Amino acid sequence: MTYSGDISVEEAWRRLGDESSAVLVDVRTAAEWNFVGAPDLSGIRKQAVRVSWQTLPKMEQNPAFVEEVRAQATDTDASILFLCRSGARSQAAAVAMTAAGYSKCFNVAGGFEGDLDGDRHRGVTGGWKAAGLPWIQA
Repeated sequence: MTYSGDISVEEAWRRLGDESSAVLVDVRTAAEWNFVGAPDLSGIRKQAVRVSWQTLPKMEQNPAFVEEVRAQATDTDASILFLCRSGARSQAAAVAMTAAGYSKCFNVAGGFEGDLDGDRHRGVTGGWKAAGLPWIQA
């Protein structure tokens, strides 16, 4: 496997609370953080690292992604948990950071909003928000 694997949002929350060195990296765009919301880790005295995997407007891969994460998550042996909308970008980010020498890179399956439901809405089934985990909105 090219990264440490997928974990649920509940497992991500547990690791963030139990492991002092664990880091959550939210790889979504600034528009998503501001308009959709973001995980609130203040209750466990942490802050999510925000580094976009892709950049607007063309959603091209951020060429500085590895360096930007490395600047904020310096412990290459800590659990690094990658989160996006539904789990695709975060998986790619986990693969990239594993290739960059980080040993415990996890994809948070389900992401922040989860998959589309039958009505094509997100945030209802699966994901950080639907699990009732703390989050904030600008």
